[in-house]
Amino acid sequence: MNPELAVDLFKTTIMFALYVVAPFLGVTLVIGLLASLVQTVTSLQEPTLTFAPKLLALSGAMILLAPWLLRTLSEFMISFIMRMGTMAH
Repeated sequence: MNPELAVDLFKTTIMFALYVVAPFLGVTLVIGLLASLVQTVTSLQEPTLTFAPKLLALSGAMILLAPWLLRTLSEFMISFIMRMGTMAH
């Protein structure tokens, strides 16, 4: 394997990981901001008020996005395995 191919594979894998994680991070970020806003407005500083909604929203996002996630991961692995033949040269 030449260095250019190794760098390309590393870059592709990192970009794919960011692509897959982005929806989950986005949901968690939005729910965290809304929970912080509610805490600020009501002057409640209870840690579970931010943790519980984020946990529920992330669980819901995982259930809703599971088909997309599995399809995307399987397509990536198929393309990665198909490229293995060119790595040996």
